[in-house]
Parts: sequence; structure tokens; C-alpha cells
Amino acid sequence: MEAVRNGSYDLVLMDCMMPIMDGYQATAEIRAYEQAQGRPRTPIVALTASAIEGDRQRCLDAGMDDYLSKPFTQVGLMNTVEKWLHKT
Repeated sequence: MEAVRNGSYDLVLMDCMMPIMDGYQATAEIRAYEQAQGRPRTPIVALTASAIEGDRQRCLDAGMDDYLSKPFTQVGLMNTVEKWLHKT
């Protein structure tokens, strides 16, 4: 959260399983901060080792814009990054 408050990013790659605050909670806080500050919505792409049914929807419901399941390929990552950078 501190990095988002102190900087401007074109894209956030969000690990869903972080030790202090998971990616779902971090995304909710980023979205609340953006709204409170009148900042534009930063694309957030979930990175998760979980590929169970419903996980993608959980990420989208949390406010993330896209989803990559680990392990992902370099090409897959680059395609996703390019997709979102071209939308901003």
C-alpha cells in the first residue's frame, strides 16, 4: 500500500498469497484509496498458484482486472502485461 500511495504505476502484478496482507485485501485497499483520492483505476493482475475452479472469479470480485495462474510462461506474462498497458 505504501508503494501505491507514494507512486504512480501503470500496472500492478499482485501475488494473492503474501505473508502480511493477502492480495485480495491489498487490492481492496488499493481500490478504496484510488476512489478516496480520485485517482484513476490502476490495472491489477493476480498472480496465484491456485488454479481451482472459482479462483479467477474470486480475484475479479476482489477488484483485480485479470488473472495468471502459476506457473505461467514468459510469453503469457508478456501478453497479459501488454494487454493492460495498451488499455491505459
